[in-house]
Amino acid sequence: MTIAQTRGKRGKMVNGFDPATAADLAPRTRDAIERRARLLGPAYRLFYADPVEVVRGRGVFLYDAQGNEYLDAYNNVVSVGHCNPHVNAAVAAQMDTLCTHTRYIQDGILDFAETLLGTFEDDIGHAMFTCTGSEANDLALRMAKYHTGAEGIVVTAEAYHGNSELTSGFSPSMGENSRLGTWVRRVPAPDTYRVDAADLGAWLAERVSAQIHDLRRRGQGIAAFVADSLFSSDGVFAHDPAMLAPVVEVVRAAGGVFVADEVQCGFARTGSHMWGYQRHGVVPDIVTMGKPMGNGYPVAGIAVRPEIAAAFGHDMRYFNTFGGNTVAMAAARATLEVIQGENLQANSARVGGVLKDGLTAVAARHERIGDVRGAGLYLGVEMVSDPETKTPDSAAALALVNEMRRRRVLISATGPYANVLKIRPQLIFGEDHADRFLTAFEAALDTVLR
Repeated sequence: MTIAQTRGKRGKMVNGFDPATAADLAPRTRDAIERRARLLGPAYRLFYADPVEVVRGRGVFLYDAQGNEYLDAYNNVVSVGHCNPHVNAAVAAQMDTLCTHTRYIQDGILDFAETLLGTFEDDIGHAMFTCTGSEANDLALRMAKYHTGAEGIVVTAEAYHGNSELTSGFSPSMGENSRLGTWVRRVPAPDTYRVDAADLGAWLAERVSAQIHDLRRRGQGIAAFVADSLFSSDGVFAHDPAMLAPVVEVVRAAGGVFVADEVQCGFARTGSHMWGYQRHGVVPDIVTMGKPMGNGYPVAGIAVRPEIAAAFGHDMRYFNTFGGNTVAMAAARATLEVIQGENLQANSARVGGVLKDGLTAVAARHERIGDVRGAGLYLGVEMVSDPETKTPDSAAALALVNEMRRRRVLISATGPYANVLKIRPQLIFGEDHADRFLTAFEAALDTVLR
């Protein structure tokens, strides 16, 4: 394993394939990688030291060209399972009927908006649709800036909120070569494993307040505090569900708005609630959605308080050729029907509990597992080289990701040092799948840490 393969920004380990190792791969794989590089260029990345070729999927499984089965414990885009028949039938039927934009009167977008808004609090009254989570966060920040007349944005240290020009500008996890906006300020993640604070919410609010003060001194003010409600890219933190309330209070007192980024942690993933922010007992000004919203079909959007949308909607138009199109709405409606109709929120809580309990039991036997955390079917397992100093162990995490892949179970890594295993299976994950995962995980640990 080469240094290039394992080291990313600020020296952290990443789950990426190193092209320099291609000679060690099977000829078919090597040829596909060379063709990919020639046709797609150098910006695209592959997972795993030995990249996986997938040709089809079904439920919680992916299959390669040789018919080998992989347990997919990572891809939450297809939150109700690969090739879900209900969603696929809805998309096909709508494609056979009509696919067009939002400038005509259509029941589909209205029916879905009404159902979707019913999952939020009464304060949130409008829905607007985009194609991707990046577009949703882009739109949310445009509206926040217009509503407040300010420019400043506060995010957590390793946040990821999108890859458009605007959203990459407040996505520190994109790396040192991706420039942050001068109007962006960062605060530490609420690291419940390392931060010794009697009141983590007050601890975080104090740091947000300091950054707001700095933005004001420079004449930029505070437009928004943006947070993924599970702090996914920061390392998955869910132990203190009351931590956001003091932060939101500080932000609103300064004239800013709170944007809850639910692209990764929404749609019943946490098990206890439909939306991740609801664990914190707060109501955002804007909620952004994406990834699992259409079970693979590109659909995303925002839900927003009417007073935030009022001036923006009066003074300028919003139009998106594909955002909210009839097929996208059919996919989103069908996906939400599966989540609600099959009670997948409860499944997330139950099976997520089985996984978390199992991982915690394994951790008791392996001191280099420093922490097991998360909510529902979104879990993080932090690897450390020394449990006393809590030193991040990126090499062990990367080795485990690749060993799990060798055992045909797919996960990834996250956090500022990429030493937190990221476990994020579909909402239809069952207890038998959890058992298979845990068996593979313990065997992988024995191989990597022996």
